[in-house]
This record gives sequence, C-alpha cells and structure tokens, in this order.
Amino acid sequence: MEVASISSLTDHIERYIKALLDQAGQGGLEIRRTELAELFECVPSQINYVLKTRFSSERGYIVETRRGGGGYIRIFRLEPQHPQGICSWIRQAVGESIDMGEAEDLLARLVDHNYLSRKDALLIRSLLAEETEQLQPALAARVRAMLLRCMLIVFLHESCSE
Repeated sequence: MEVASISSLTDHIERYIKALLDQAGQGGLEIRRTELAELFECVPSQINYVLKTRFSSERGYIVETRRGGGGYIRIFRLEPQHPQGICSWIRQAVGESIDMGEAEDLLARLVDHNYLSRKDALLIRSLLAEETEQLQPALAARVRAMLLRCMLIVFLHESCSE
C-alpha cells in the first residue's frame, strides 16, 4: 500500500469515528476494533494507529480498550475546561514552553471543537514552524509558546470576551 493510501485510510477512519462521536453525544462511543477493521478492510493495528495518533488525551479524548473476543473500544471526547473563558484555558494549556507536537495537538483540538478553522490552524502552525526552526530547542519552545498564546488570543478574541 502506498503512503498516500495509508494517510487517506487513516483520515477516513478518523472522520468516521468523529461522526459516530457526534451522533453519540456526551455519553461517548463504544465500538469493536474488529468491526471497524472489517468495515475499512484493514488490519486491526491500523485502527490502533488511528486511535493512538488521532484520539490521544492531548487532542482531547479518552480511549479505553479491552482486547480479546469480547473486546471493545470506548472513546470519550473531553471538552476544553474553561470556566473563566477559553483564553484563560489557552494560557494554561500552552504554558511557558511548548514543543511543536504539543502545539499541533492543541491546534487540532481547537479545530475539533470549532474554535478555529483548519485554515487558521494551518496558518498558525506554519508561522510557528517558520519562526522557531532556527532557534535552539529550549528557546524555540519558549518563543513558540509566546507566539501561540498571542495568536490564539487574537484569533479567539470574540470567544475570549464571553
């Protein structure tokens, strides 16, 4: 299987699971790994890959699994906790330093929860990569956090004033 096909399959599985989560509501979702693998005509390890990379706690999900004949996967979507508003939550989530993977996970979570468009997230990601690629890792993490906090507060200004 070529790389584009794998990526495409991963995207299809992710979209399917997210659609099921949307239908399930706040109660979460329980599905069987083998049924998903059969539906997408792939091996169960492909389902594991999607769960590990697209439904991590950093992206705002809790995944419980039980293997074996009666095995299942339970997925719960966590809403960002922000009693003082999304901007307060952003400041806490970003912190004083953040690596690129963590920043990408945070952007994906904000897109998933409709705080940011995919286009805006791509713009932010590109700027973060461009402005920090030549810096030493520790400095890059601090600069990335500062830029990310500032850009998200600007992009989410209306949500911040709630």
